[in-house]
Amino acid sequence: MAISDSDISSVLSAYIERYPDEAALLSEPVQLLSRGGGFASRRNFRMHVTVGALLVRGDEILLVEHLAYGITLQPGGHLEPTDATLIDAAVRELTEETGVDPGKIFPASQTPVYIEYGRVPARPEKDEPEHHHLDIGYSFVTDADVGRIQESEVRGAAWYLLAEAERLVGHRMARAVSAPARAG
Repeated sequence: MAISDSDISSVLSAYIERYPDEAALLSEPVQLLSRGGGFASRRNFRMHVTVGALLVRGDEILLVEHLAYGITLQPGGHLEPTDATLIDAAVRELTEETGVDPGKIFPASQTPVYIEYGRVPARPEKDEPEHHHLDIGYSFVTDADVGRIQESEVRGAAWYLLAEAERLVGHRMARAVSAPARAG
């Protein structure tokens, strides 16, 4: 069953309840979602949802070299019609891009550790105008290593210490390592 606007709204509400200081930053997506409009579809250019996965192993976080944007990011991407939940979509994207064994990935929390709303540049090669993403990120723990990467989307995947990951990607990294329980 596809992810609905109601599912997305519920996750967003739980996140704002946990991190109330971010409510103002997320007011626009809250309003958009309240009106409905199929925000799980990547063809919705008012806004659509993407997911991210912060995978922690000990004191390291797994990051990928994103081909389309040419930058280092956490694994993640667009929702698919077959995704049942946002957290499942995050695991799917993580395993697709990095080859990490899904049986060795454990959620640190059912609530996202970050939600970011931002503008995405136009990508004419994909027939996509400038638009907004609501990126919903979850934290996971593992003791596994990288497998075969998805070369069509990422150039590489590597483990980074927190300070380096924060320098490359931003503040969202700190919640990933402060929240997790241990794998297994």
